[in-house]
Amino acid sequence: MRIIDVTRPVFTGMPVWPGDPPCHCGWSSRLPGDGVNVAELSFGAHTGTHMDAPLHVLEDGTRIADVSLAACIGPVHVVDTGDAGELDADWLAAHLPSGCERLLLRTRVWLDATRFPETWPAFTPGAARLLADRGVRLVGTDAPSPDPADADDLPVHRILLGAGIPILENLLLGDVPGGAYELIALPLRLAEADASPVRAVLVER
Repeated sequence: MRIIDVTRPVFTGMPVWPGDPPCHCGWSSRLPGDGVNVAELSFGAHTGTHMDAPLHVLEDGTRIADVSLAACIGPVHVVDTGDAGELDADWLAAHLPSGCERLLLRTRVWLDATRFPETWPAFTPGAARLLADRGVRLVGTDAPSPDPADADDLPVHRILLGAGIPILENLLLGDVPGGAYELIALPLRLAEADASPVRAVLVER
């Protein structure tokens, strides 16, 4: 068994979605004078590798604490997007493995961990509907979003989250070969939030 950490490191000043709260990792107490080290963290719920819950785009949507944990653990397929830019229903039909329960896209758009990508391969609404129709339980990407960068209304988010499909974003998949794995990606039990950072790992057996 091999465990592959696909979580982006969280650090002060790391790139976040434009307009989101900045990330700061500091200290409220330090050794030796304070007797203990106590880290102090400040960042938005969508920082780094994180999971979106339906509440992110739906007024009465499920909060992140109530997302089904069964969707967050289980068989997953990593699919490389290659040179594709727009991932439409035809592309998805040709690349979605049979019986796929969870799908992660390897786009490799984070060429520099200190610079937010300007564009990335993204699903069309038709592809999102196909994912829901095929019974996919979770969708993830190593890009900042399954929607295009300029999608103000986030139609792919609305379709997936409206179907109860949580979304993982900003995974670290650059060195992960495409194929079948086991996924563990658990959000924090934040009772009032629309999203949460996760520690995501793939298990290769």
